[in-house]
Amino acid sequence: MTSEFAASLPIDTSTAHPARRYDYWLGGKDNFAADRASGDAIAAAFPTARLAVLENRAFLRRAVTHLTKDAGVRQFLDIGTGLPSANNTHEVAQALAPETRVVYVDNDPMVLVHARALLTSTPEGRTTYLDADLRDPERILADENLADVLDLSQPVALMLVAVLHFVDESADPYAKVARLLDALPSGSYLVMSHGTNDFMDPATRAALDKAEGPSSDFHARDRARIERFFDGLELLEPGLVPLAEWRAEEEPQPRPAARDIAQYAAVGRKP
Repeated sequence: MTSEFAASLPIDTSTAHPARRYDYWLGGKDNFAADRASGDAIAAAFPTARLAVLENRAFLRRAVTHLTKDAGVRQFLDIGTGLPSANNTHEVAQALAPETRVVYVDNDPMVLVHARALLTSTPEGRTTYLDADLRDPERILADENLADVLDLSQPVALMLVAVLHFVDESADPYAKVARLLDALPSGSYLVMSHGTNDFMDPATRAALDKAEGPSSDFHARDRARIERFFDGLELLEPGLVPLAEWRAEEEPQPRPAARDIAQYAAVGRKP
């Protein structure tokens, strides 16, 4: 990607963006003053915010490792991928199975600028990046680059990690996820983490609401609403659980408390 093209992208540096705020919490450098100010305000209200994003990345690593190593998955569709960081989906999967193919999808211009880092595939595998939005599954599925990398007659792991809580109910996220899953064959998987207020005390939630401001695009959901995304799927053990507890036996113990992470996680298989 040329620097001229990158410079022409419509990046609004005056408004905080979730991907750049996430990058800031992970210790990255692809963020601006507005992102850092927003991140600091949220962390003041929720001091374990950085731990939560680190645990989210660890969940992604564990889920991709299991699907690649134990379930034999060789194709991943990662939507809402965010800025490149440690343990990206293709890095985890191709370290175990070099022939793995990965399609990344995001609609943040900053992610597009840095997409090269997501496209460093092994010679045996493939990666590509689509500039598209989870709210428009038809565009994703119709993209010729997706068809060039993924064979939708073979199982695919749909990765929706820490993204659906940025989609409001008015956009009918359940229908969007169902449409994506409908396009995938039997033996495919849904990998999801999602923010929740279920473990949060009212005072913390009120402080977060104030820190996020009236224009917040974060939409926490309770357990029942998150379970809806897995309708018709077979949940892998241990089911829908606090994120830090999903297959974390080999992680440092004791695990973080559910209230400190405030996310659910699960992996479901399409029968």
